[in-house]
Amino acid sequence: MNTDKLSARLGAVSKYVPKDARLADIGSDHAYLPCYLAKNEGLPFAIAGEVAMGPFQSAEKNVLAEGLAGVISVRLGDGLEVIEQGEVDCITIAGMGGALIASILDNGKDKLASIKRLVLQPNISAISIRKWLIENNWELIGEEILEEDGKIYEILIGERGDPHRPYKKNVDMGLLLGPFLVQKQNQTFKKKWTAEMKNWLRIFEALEGAAHSSETNEKRQEIIAKIKLVEEALKIENS
Repeated sequence: MNTDKLSARLGAVSKYVPKDARLADIGSDHAYLPCYLAKNEGLPFAIAGEVAMGPFQSAEKNVLAEGLAGVISVRLGDGLEVIEQGEVDCITIAGMGGALIASILDNGKDKLASIKRLVLQPNISAISIRKWLIENNWELIGEEILEEDGKIYEILIGERGDPHRPYKKNVDMGLLLGPFLVQKQNQTFKKKWTAEMKNWLRIFEALEGAAHSSETNEKRQEIIAKIKLVEEALKIENS
């Protein structure tokens, strides 16, 4: 992967960044995404934000090497601290846990007034982001799921709108599995949730052998509820 050829994961993220966007890429690492978009899609302005010195220096080096210092501003800071109010209208956050992405957005709420689109790629716990979007009046307008190097990734796109619109059929199923992904159900989706069910069953069996307590009983009920949601979703597609 470099500034001319992105990984499949980042390539998928890049598709959802509008060509005329003023972008903040949070946790930009090597700044591959903003560099690629500036070189290949004519992105007019981007901020590459990093909280750690090593990745910050890598991003700075790449931006300078590509001659993009006039387009991409590399900044050191925590989350949305690197953005000035009104400076950008699109935010990408990729390659972190869903709970961390949600907390970054929550901690930087004052920077979101000018934002038209969020493109978020959690490595785990996409449900944390879906819940955050609903709680903060962002509408989930699209999703994608893909596999790369044996790992499965989800991409969530949010815009201002009706946060409840995508979940009118089954809220719990939509939050867990993704309302758009449930409708499409590609092979990657089926692979992910079949594997998750097997894992939950292993955990359930282990809990069955453990001493009964209110905590283990609650955990068992939670696992049963999730398995039922996945079974129902896969049945919908197969019926």
